[in-house]
Amino acid sequence: MRHFIYFSQKARTTGNFGDDLMKAGRMDIACQIVIMAFFISNKLRDNVKLHLIFNGPPDPPKHIEMYPGKKLYPDDKNEERDISKKDVAGLLKKLLYKYRQGEKREVMPGYYIEKKSFINIINELGENSTVFLLDKKGEDIRTAEIPENPVFILGDHEGIPKDEMKRLKKINIKKVSVGNTTYFASQTLTIVQNELDRRGIE
Repeated sequence: MRHFIYFSQKARTTGNFGDDLMKAGRMDIACQIVIMAFFISNKLRDNVKLHLIFNGPPDPPKHIEMYPGKKLYPDDKNEERDISKKDVAGLLKKLLYKYRQGEKREVMPGYYIEKKSFINIINELGENSTVFLLDKKGEDIRTAEIPENPVFILGDHEGIPKDEMKRLKKINIKKVSVGNTTYFASQTLTIVQNELDRRGIE
């Protein structure tokens, strides 16, 4: 199982954000991450678990864990639903609305929400997996040794904040790079998936 952790410093932490996803702490990027994490031609990936860490107002941090399996919208009978940011935003709103203090809540099969910090998620996943941080100064991903069940950390358009980076330095993680070109976060995720696909790493 591949794990991707996406950290957003400003993404809203309640479901009452409007239709302007950019003004909702760049929720548009989070929606694109969801799409790129799971969708490939004519099917969904079933070997990916996505962790969204939202650290924006009014109630940070929120951790959304997604493992849809064969269907992104498990309660939806519409098998022909389009892949759009609007639909994914609706899904994220639903998950945020269903948060309940003090519990990790399964809102739908494979979809959980809880209040948990970025560093705690990394510590938990790192107990049984190798954790990689996407960083320009890291080792080229094409030459890096990547074991099964890897964990990859991506930041939003502003990157990982300095205070979180200080915490990461105390943990045994490896930095990897997808090259000198600066890509969107969702593009970076796709490049990593491609590398794993080519190697047959699950």
